[in-house]
Amino acid sequence: MKQFYKVLFSLLAIILLTSNCAKKGRPNGGLKDSLAPIMVTATPPYKSVHFNSKKIKISFDEYITLKNINQQLVISPPLKYNPIITPQGSPSKNITIKMVDTLLPNTTYTFNFGNSIQDNNEGNKLRSFKYVFSTGSYIDSLKTRGTVIDAYKTDFDKNISVLLFKIDSTYNDSIIYNKKPNYVSNTLDTTLFNITNVKKGKYLLIALKDVSNNYVFNPKEDKIGVYNRFIELPKDSIIKEPIYLYKEINEFRLTTPKQVYKGKIQFGFEGNNKNIEILLLSKVPEDFRAIKKNEPEKDTINYWHTTIKNDSLVFKITKNTFIDTVTVFLRKKIIDSLKINSNVSRTLDLRDTLILTTNNPVAHIDTTKIIFLDKDSLHVPFTHTLEKSTNKIKFLFDKKHNNNYKLTLLPATFTDIFETQNDTLNYNFATKEPDDYGSISINVVKGTSAPIIIELLSEKDKKVLQRVIVSRNKIVEFKLLPPGKYLIRGIIDTNNNQKWDTGNYLRKIQPEKIIYFPGVFNIRSNWYVSESFTIN
Repeated sequence: MKQFYKVLFSLLAIILLTSNCAKKGRPNGGLKDSLAPIMVTATPPYKSVHFNSKKIKISFDEYITLKNINQQLVISPPLKYNPIITPQGSPSKNITIKMVDTLLPNTTYTFNFGNSIQDNNEGNKLRSFKYVFSTGSYIDSLKTRGTVIDAYKTDFDKNISVLLFKIDSTYNDSIIYNKKPNYVSNTLDTTLFNITNVKKGKYLLIALKDVSNNYVFNPKEDKIGVYNRFIELPKDSIIKEPIYLYKEINEFRLTTPKQVYKGKIQFGFEGNNKNIEILLLSKVPEDFRAIKKNEPEKDTINYWHTTIKNDSLVFKITKNTFIDTVTVFLRKKIIDSLKINSNVSRTLDLRDTLILTTNNPVAHIDTTKIIFLDKDSLHVPFTHTLEKSTNKIKFLFDKKHNNNYKLTLLPATFTDIFETQNDTLNYNFATKEPDDYGSISINVVKGTSAPIIIELLSEKDKKVLQRVIVSRNKIVEFKLLPPGKYLIRGIIDTNNNQKWDTGNYLRKIQPEKIIYFPGVFNIRSNWYVSESFTIN
């Protein structure tokens, strides 16, 4: 049939060309082939039973090429040794599969080529092409399909493996760590999965962002999603609830601490850093001082200390039942000079706070050397706070609309732990009028007894800008928003700890549910939006 269409296209092209032969100009050529390749024959035939061949040959009606076959091909059930598939990189009308592994008896196998098969000329893809056979007397025909979504973010990961483990006498919870599944599929570049040719039975349904591509769960690098119950086929041919993909918090492990520069040591770790104690065991001078703070967004604790003559320092690290003693050798000779950055470049939005961040902990602030003036050169009253957990200094003052400000730090305003001081620094910024901003009003309707964390996010970088905890139906207002695009989400805080918690496979804990308000809020100047948000 496809050959008929190609002949028809060619005849049409000839008619068009000859009918315009008296006209001047360049001919446009024939009609573009937009049809995917078609399988003509397969040896052994498609859906063969009692399969025992070591070689499979699949022929097509035109020359094809294989693109990204290693990423696209999914074999279900998985094989220990992948077959040899040729040709790769050169056009051919045939695909040859040489079996290397021993096949299981009475098993239906599916070779899903994804979108790897394309015609050689136009690149038309033969989507989701499958070759199916059985080593038994019949072809298993049951199937299940559904979706996989990320539990935390709106974006989705590609190439998620979706696995079925049969629930029988050999099943246990640890099977996903050391054995390959009975059946496997892949979402490729979508959120959808479709597992076909499955036997009747009960199964554990797992989604895996499989970094090593071995169908075995490695908590250190893989994301996992677990359907909230065992599925039964043929009853569960459609999985109505999505599988939520999440990254587990690994068990606590201390990595080798290191000296970053003179006076600063970094303690790296994996897992939760809550309740970590770092105790110095080495003898140090009486005037020795040290400050430790968590590195924002990183699994690191920074430990700053005054300079000493020791060649090394010995520390005792404890966390719950974990105890370890480590030695850090002090070889760096240069202290990192004091650096100060502002969170404001030109405009300080009316809802924001002026924050200066230093690379080294500040030990002393001389407020007599701070000059804070407005556009009329009048002194601006302010207070400041030095955050204990970070190197941030917040300046609090009564912001006036449509005003210009200049903050000057004279030399030696800040003195860090190494007795290093700043040079003269000037920060100039302005404020706007309230009409330059917009606002969002959200009527939160709770369908759950648990508290809900309502978060406002920047649509561009998904940064959390504001958060409000709601325990009852309430109108939440986000005011003085600069023009831009925003997202709003609700986190059902099941354990009432005022943060989102991920899941854990062995503890059978699902990640806390996040519901995103549908659509993006496109806020403009002097713009007001009111919506209702029901969260169940």
